[in-house]
Amino acid sequence: MTDTAPPAETLAGALIRCADAVAAELDRVIARAQPVSDRLTRAMRHAALAGGKRLRPFLVIESAALFGVPMSRALPAATALECVHCYSLAHDDLPAMDDDDLRRGQPTVHRAYDEATAILAGDALLTLAFELLAEPAADPDPAVRIALVAALARAAGGEGMVGGQMLDLAAEGRFADAGRPAPDLSGVARLQELKTGALLRHACATGALLGRASPAEAAHLHTYSHAVGRAFQIADDLLDVEGDAATVGKAVGKDSAAGKATFVELLGVEGARIELERLVEQAHAALAGFGTRATLLQEAARFIAERRN
Repeated sequence: MTDTAPPAETLAGALIRCADAVAAELDRVIARAQPVSDRLTRAMRHAALAGGKRLRPFLVIESAALFGVPMSRALPAATALECVHCYSLAHDDLPAMDDDDLRRGQPTVHRAYDEATAILAGDALLTLAFELLAEPAADPDPAVRIALVAALARAAGGEGMVGGQMLDLAAEGRFADAGRPAPDLSGVARLQELKTGALLRHACATGALLGRASPAEAAHLHTYSHAVGRAFQIADDLLDVEGDAATVGKAVGKDSAAGKATFVELLGVEGARIELERLVEQAHAALAGFGTRATLLQEAARFIAERRN
């Protein structure tokens, strides 16, 4: 693993460098955790090491790099966040949730193993994340480690990702005693800012914590991450409408089949693309004060908006 990026590193190169480092660290920490069941270990590895862009850890590492934090110092927190993301995917794919058979072009964890094993593998990855953040390797300052733990708990829990998942199920009309909310743009935005956006915003907030960012610097990163989080979801909605499962790596057309409101349904395809462009410009402007240090993060905003999987 190399701490410093090569001169004029491309975004593609940086994403690969980050993904390789995070995959190696996930491999190491899962082996170190020594689950009592070999089946559980294999299921954890299936959930965490089946590929993926590793965008969330990339945002941690590059946000921290704005303040001179090397990859080796940002890697534990980045890996912890990816553990949470991978747990959420394993649970999202379950029959009781999205009931998906394919993730990253491979069988989902409950299809490769079984539902109970998928639940426990997700649980193990979630708790491993907080173990990683509590260790001195996450940051030499105990106060910063506590802040990292608290921030991830908020982003991943009922006021963040899990809360958004609950709103998502309600939007599908899953709960007879709660009714089905009328689709509107503010409701969809709130749902997605929690379900998808919370962890993406947390990634940049983690970089700010590790880098001892000033309040103003942290605010600029928050603006950037908010724009990127919404852009990510709009791109996801477009892929669900226009993509194919072989390219996307998961089932498509599910939102429409579930009768669920999305940005694309409410804005239209062209309106969604116009909003994507506005969000990319907002993300770029938010980091302008960081100069060339923010080039990769600015390019990442465009990449997220135009991704095909």
